[in-house]
Amino acid sequence: MTNSPQTLCALLEESSKRYGDRPAVIDGSLRMSYAELAAEVRTMARALMAAGVQPGDRVAVWLPNTAHWLVAALGAHSAGASLVPVNTRYTGYEALDVLQRTGARVMFLPDRFLGLDYLAALREAAPAASAAGPVPGLDRLTLAVQVPLAGGDRGSANGGEQAAAHGVASWEQMLARARETSEQSARDRAARVQADDAADIIFTSGTTGVPKGAVSTHRQTVAVAAAWAERAQVTDRDVYMIIAPFFHTFGYKAGWVVALLCGATILPQLTFDIDRVAGQIERERVTILPGPPTIFQELLAHPQRGKHDLSSLRLAVTGAAMVPVALVERMWRELTFETILTAYGLTEAVVVTMCRPGDDAETISGTCGCAAADFEIRIAGADGRELGPGDDGEVQVRGPNVMVGYLDDPGATRAAIDPDGWLHTGDLGHLDKRGYLTITDRLKDMFTVGGFNVYPAEVENVIMRLSSVADCAVVGRPDERLGEAGLAYVVTGPGHSLSEQDVIDHCRERLANFKVPRQIVFVSQLPRNAGGKVLKRELRERARQALRAGSSHD
Repeated sequence: MTNSPQTLCALLEESSKRYGDRPAVIDGSLRMSYAELAAEVRTMARALMAAGVQPGDRVAVWLPNTAHWLVAALGAHSAGASLVPVNTRYTGYEALDVLQRTGARVMFLPDRFLGLDYLAALREAAPAASAAGPVPGLDRLTLAVQVPLAGGDRGSANGGEQAAAHGVASWEQMLARARETSEQSARDRAARVQADDAADIIFTSGTTGVPKGAVSTHRQTVAVAAAWAERAQVTDRDVYMIIAPFFHTFGYKAGWVVALLCGATILPQLTFDIDRVAGQIERERVTILPGPPTIFQELLAHPQRGKHDLSSLRLAVTGAAMVPVALVERMWRELTFETILTAYGLTEAVVVTMCRPGDDAETISGTCGCAAADFEIRIAGADGRELGPGDDGEVQVRGPNVMVGYLDDPGATRAAIDPDGWLHTGDLGHLDKRGYLTITDRLKDMFTVGGFNVYPAEVENVIMRLSSVADCAVVGRPDERLGEAGLAYVVTGPGHSLSEQDVIDHCRERLANFKVPRQIVFVSQLPRNAGGKVLKRELRERARQALRAGSSHD
């Protein structure tokens, strides 16, 4: 795919001409062809231009997986703006931080989703000072667009007239603004977007606990999608069920951008429900089903599986947790997958390695595949020297698709990318003689809960805001359902008392659910080395021993 368009705007335009009436998106009762999707995106771009969005501005999308997400994101790109995807699990406080740091001009959010009023949560988290826009403390945010998702209903990409508040518009009201801008001016704006313009800013927490915004260009976003598509052999005959959230690079760049590039049909999942997934696979003849291993385990264990025709499935891409050899073999044997691939990536580089079609079960289970997307991979020892096959060290990657850098943080960028262009991932692993990568541990303290990365320092900072807490440390412990779960060791101050529920409730108010520790252990002190650093390896081992013994901690 060396002749792929170099911007997402050009990609959509070319796909609309090439695939025309072919289905681009199936979202509940809504079905949009490639031509219809492109037309809807042009309308949104005109509306955003009428709302004052200029080239280089930022537009935030805080939505679950729907056709609205695609129209809002591609509309922002076509208007020359950078996209800021916001995690739907974020609390109002976390979303507010992202919006403040990016200076987003427009934000798309649900009217209500899974019982949460997103705009109300944002306003509650904001300072009390008055502001001209819809949310206090967000000086550049001039418009919040509410998407009709009440009760979990997708509505349609044109539905949901709502009462407007100051600085707030419904989806329909937003689209109606398109008449203030000509279609030709929108086409001209999109044509001026360059390959090296910033396409998106995706936030990923670091070990300091402060989220960092990884900035990537249009060229990089299209290139990693093209590499994924080539390795996975995606075509316009594919129907791509996307369970991974669109705010994540897996659902976005290795998800719907791949589909647009190849003319495949996008089947977004608002939430994960195994009964609905099985029914849709049969009804829509789904061919591509990526996700963490738990999805395939649930599908295999589903009591009604035999009543559904799942024979259309041809490709599974999995990872983010251990993939047992037995699971791979059952997926081949019982779910009729032709190809199963594992992969490795991170927000700062998206797609680094992937297995190849034809790899055996041991390779799929025991490795993350070999280099993709023009990446070089090396393993470095503590002294920085490159190690040989089989030797564990830090995984470092270099290539044209490493992020441009962290938003407004040159220090963090220099720490992550050395002068020779190597991105220091913080992951520990080794390469075999074939060049296949195995991740063996993490140099960072990060752990993964249900496929989502959790950075302990961020959780620790929240817990330390409790006046009763003198010290704390958060680690990941094995969890049968989620892969890993958070465990917080907490030291209370003299004369203070605190319950496990107190800590959990405090975290739930300020953190996304996957970041909230599942267990709180009160201790008199934390183990530290001579330099005063908490010995988290010791804490993790203590947690594992307690699980094996089936007992609670003292």
